[in-house]
Amino acid sequence: MIERLREQGITDLHVLDTMLSTPRHIFVDEALAHRAYEDSALPIGHQQTLSQPYIVARMTEILLQVSPKKVLEIGTGSGYQTAILAQLVERVYSIERIQPLLDKAKARAKLLNLNNIQFRHSDGGMGWAERGPFDAILSAAAPRFIPEELKQQLAIGGRLVIPVGDAKQQLMVVDRTDDGFIETAIEPVRFVPLVAGRLI
Repeated sequence: MIERLREQGITDLHVLDTMLSTPRHIFVDEALAHRAYEDSALPIGHQQTLSQPYIVARMTEILLQVSPKKVLEIGTGSGYQTAILAQLVERVYSIERIQPLLDKAKARAKLLNLNNIQFRHSDGGMGWAERGPFDAILSAAAPRFIPEELKQQLAIGGRLVIPVGDAKQQLMVVDRTDDGFIETAIEPVRFVPLVAGRLI
């Protein structure tokens, strides 16, 4: 998997080393464990997916370019992206709207002895204002438009990495400067939609 990520252009050694040492198979159901290291998205139930290794590495690499210490993750899902981030930054705040997924992600973080993550069962599109501002925000679900709430929770110099769109989606980077926001399109992607509200 790591060699394939290198071939796909991932160069950050910290990202590659972290993904090499993180057991991806524990983030999917046992029946799918044999496919965990394929470069493909895998179902995790509740119409959600575990993102393919390339997109996890790509988004993490882009995020780390601003040397963040405090990161907000929108869409905990399986907890795999959360676990990668937690090994690379000081503090991760992760939001998930589906309670059973959140419970499993918490258990996996505990299994890996990752103690710098704070989880929340909530609507991700609204962010987590009381814990902001954040040095970086990563969204694992795609809204139709970039939520203004997330932009406003970025610190000056902070970066938001987020897929945006409906049928056609683009991975977008939003950098907050003293003068405002700079939006940059990176590449086409495919993510589950960012849905409002939370589920028990």
